[in-house]
Amino acid sequence: MSPSLAPAGAWRRYAAWSLDFVPLAALATALTWMRLVAAWRSAASEWIRLSNLLGRALADGMLQPQAPEALAGKLLADPGVRAAAAGVEHAIAQLLLAWLLCYAMLAALYHVGFERSRWQGSPGKRVLGLRVVDAHDDRTVATGRLALRHLAGGLSWLTLNLGHALALLPPRRRALHDWLTGTRVVSEGGGDALPRWARAWLAVQVAAMFALFAWGLQRYLAALQAAIAG
Repeated sequence: MSPSLAPAGAWRRYAAWSLDFVPLAALATALTWMRLVAAWRSAASEWIRLSNLLGRALADGMLQPQAPEALAGKLLADPGVRAAAAGVEHAIAQLLLAWLLCYAMLAALYHVGFERSRWQGSPGKRVLGLRVVDAHDDRTVATGRLALRHLAGGLSWLTLNLGHALALLPPRRRALHDWLTGTRVVSEGGGDALPRWARAWLAVQVAAMFALFAWGLQRYLAALQAAIAG
């Protein structure tokens, strides 16, 4: 293990992953666009139907006052509401499934291919001075083990990101999939320290998440108000 290569910090690793996510997500979206449009239309239609049912139920509840738990129980037992909710769930699953499968295949080829190259890392990692190396001698990792590392990354996601959070722990800063496959991510730029542009990039992501949440909440409230008014 080379003393000159510091373990990469979790925030630096996340910034690199998010840089790689953008082109991969865009390509997956382009390849599944027709399916996404059809699934989105179906989801929107089912959501409007569910909102209308809930709006009418809430309006009835306001005209005939009853305890919130009684109203909630009535809504949950309503066959129409349950069918509409199931329709929304199915439409959302269809919306995500094709895109996720496409993204997963592209990401596997992308990450394993670049990590096996002389860069020893994806373009996002290279920009931030990161490399994926063997945990014992810092050499390039074999293709088969890189493929296993990529698959093991799914466990880090399925543990509600606790597997990724292990990279926060010094001194080794290895995520779950690194421990499972005998690899580590090293930084030639110094641990967790991020350049100014990378900090700005993370700030943009936080702002985008708040904006998306606000947009979704506004759309939901508007649909609910329209259903009650109707």
